Amino acid sequence: MRFLAVCTALAAAAATALTGCVQSADQAAGRQKVTLWLMKGSASEDFIDRFTASFEQDHPGLDLDVRIQEWTGIGDKVNAVLDGTSKEPADVIEVGNTQVAQYIETGGLSELTLEGLREWGSKDWLKGLAEPGSINGAQYGVPWYAANRVVVYNKDLFANAGIKTPPKNRQEWIQATQKLDKGDQQGIYLAGQNWYVLAGFVWDEGGELAVETGGKWVGTLDDEKALAGMEFYKQLQALGDGPRTADEETPPQSQVFARGQVAQIIAPPSQAAEIEAANPALKGRLGFFPIPGKTSDKAGSVFTGGSDLIIPERTGHRKGAVDVITALVSEKWQTELARTMSYVPNKTTLAHVVEGNEGATNMAPGAAQGRATPTSARWAEVEAKNPIKPFMTAVLTGQDPKQAARTASAEIGRILSSDR
Repeated sequence: MRFLAVCTALAAAAATALTGCVQSADQAAGRQKVTLWLMKGSASEDFIDRFTASFEQDHPGLDLDVRIQEWTGIGDKVNAVLDGTSKEPADVIEVGNTQVAQYIETGGLSELTLEGLREWGSKDWLKGLAEPGSINGAQYGVPWYAANRVVVYNKDLFANAGIKTPPKNRQEWIQATQKLDKGDQQGIYLAGQNWYVLAGFVWDEGGELAVETGGKWVGTLDDEKALAGMEFYKQLQALGDGPRTADEETPPQSQVFARGQVAQIIAPPSQAAEIEAANPALKGRLGFFPIPGKTSDKAGSVFTGGSDLIIPERTGHRKGAVDVITALVSEKWQTELARTMSYVPNKTTLAHVVEGNEGATNMAPGAAQGRATPTSARWAEVEAKNPIKPFMTAVLTGQDPKQAARTASAEIGRILSSDR
């Protein structure tokens, strides 16, 4: 009422002023708010501010409301949006790439197959981000960014061992690591239960962690190809003093590396900052190279972590939500995000945009060979109970690999195929 009264007063003074008020009122009434949920730490505050300002400038009818979410408890919050019981709105939601399958099973996701093909260049998406977001050829999760493991190495220790260039294949890698493993110095620190690394070796051999056949999931660690991947893991792990009964966080491998007597670890490049914080003397002395593959022409397979974007089916602003994703996956903002956060962009064709960032540059070849965990909505339950870890310890401590793999495979299949 106050707004109309002001316009009326202005109308008495000048007709042109009345016209301006009416136009402003119409614009205000026509604006829509699109809400984007991003996970804490995925993008810097500066990136979010710049993206929001740019998006609103390019879309005069839309206001973008970015809300930061915590990873803890996010599953329940997303499910509440999907089933319509949430008190908080969300039109676009960032989710972990391996989480999409469980939301597809829950239902309530908007299918985005056509937009992917027509607008977002889905043919060039990283498989490790795209595959978990798809089921039966229908795409629900849109790749946003990726991060994966590389080899982080101590340049001084490599130089002292006469190693001038990083290894390009497994044979060179083993030979270099053997040179580095001497006295109190570890060639590599590889914990016995780092199953993410094992997954890459299994995939390199053509094996799988689990497969779906006849509508039922079956664990496949006892397949000969998967066992070959475990055998290479055992060979590499022996060239250091990593614990056979613990994972890479027990103790944190970055802290072990920071002591200065470990030549290599397998980790996301972001761990370099943790190492330098623990031992400032190593600042500028760390290098990176892609996990070597079986041959020099292709990097090793890696587990691709990262995020996808989803649109709830219940959104009242689907077009605006699509516009938000279109902007986030554009070359401009993929480049900005990758350079700001040292991520790998969502497409193989954008790998060049991180040139100059050593960590991200060395992630990109692995990302092109990246994979995700099996696309079962229950894979999170496998990770929670994780029969892969005791399997690895059993092999590393001299137990029969085939029998240990059968036990782990049976448990994986039981978890994935059992009724809830």
